[in-house]
Amino acid sequence: MAIKFPRTALTAAATLLVMGTGLVLGTGTTADDAYAAGAVTTPAPTPVTLAAPPAPKAASPVGALFANGSHFCTASVVHSGAGDLVLTAAHCVRDGMTFAPGYHDGVAPFGMWPVTSVSVADGWRSSADPDLDFAFLTVRQAGNANSLESLTGANVLGTDRGFDHRITLTGYPDTTDSPVVCEGTTTRSDTYQMRVACPGFPDGTSGGPWVTDGAVIGVIGGYQLGGDTPDVSYSAYFDDDIAKLYASVTG
Repeated sequence: MAIKFPRTALTAAATLLVMGTGLVLGTGTTADDAYAAGAVTTPAPTPVTLAAPPAPKAASPVGALFANGSHFCTASVVHSGAGDLVLTAAHCVRDGMTFAPGYHDGVAPFGMWPVTSVSVADGWRSSADPDLDFAFLTVRQAGNANSLESLTGANVLGTDRGFDHRITLTGYPDTTDSPVVCEGTTTRSDTYQMRVACPGFPDGTSGGPWVTDGAVIGVIGGYQLGGDTPDVSYSAYFDDDIAKLYASVTG
């Protein structure tokens, strides 16, 4: 039975207060006080081509998160005034992350965007609460005058939308270099958890956005770090907790 992210990540998440990376958390606490980076088992890295492919670049707010040369989670651009905000699962957070929007077949058409700061909810920092398994990442690309959002587009953040939706789910399995996409119907699985039955979402798809009508209403994560089978995924319910975190990041 596969899980969306190695279970060692849960141990790392529960010990986030041990040592750090210099990233900045949403309330002003540095990740030097918050993170203990754990090793992630991934296949041999695929070389990343930074040059654009011959075909025109299509806007894509969804991409792969990289560390140590391999992609290990999924993330997506969410609308912000600065145009530099990315959303993923909190259990994906680790040292040295970069974001490759639109990544496919070894090509990063918009380049690699280093993560400069991370914001997670207090309840995730203190106890890895699965109902708070979401994180906002701020990214920067040296020498690029354009914002990330101006190049890729973005989803708006959808909160308090209820549990039953028809969504598009996207994620990057850690054994492939192209995303998998599924349309499914969400249901309520617990007080603050949603589920969706979509086949083919194994390790690496954590953080993948749940999108309906241009709004992201969830990310693969939460219960069982997103699910213990590749055919059913979970998400923390997006309510005032994520709305407050978003407001603290965007001002």
